[in-house]
Amino acid sequence: MEISENLITTEKLAKLLGISVATVNYYTNLGLFKVHDRKGNARLYDKSETAGIHEKIQQLRREGYSLKLIHQKLEKGYSI
Repeated sequence: MEISENLITTEKLAKLLGISVATVNYYTNLGLFKVHDRKGNARLYDKSETAGIHEKIQQLRREGYSLKLIHQKLEKGYSI
């Protein structure tokens, strides 16, 4: 169900990032991952943007930050 090359479903994103669908949904609900479009009930994510955000989340988690603090940092434009 790919709409364009860059937009992928929750399931494909989870597989790409090596995380569970539940984690993708959790990060989306926290506001860490942004939904770019919908196709029926399916959320569609920008593949490259979300992969970059996931990399930043992993880096900050290794540094000991909570997901709440990571969200605040990303909202302020944090970059590695």
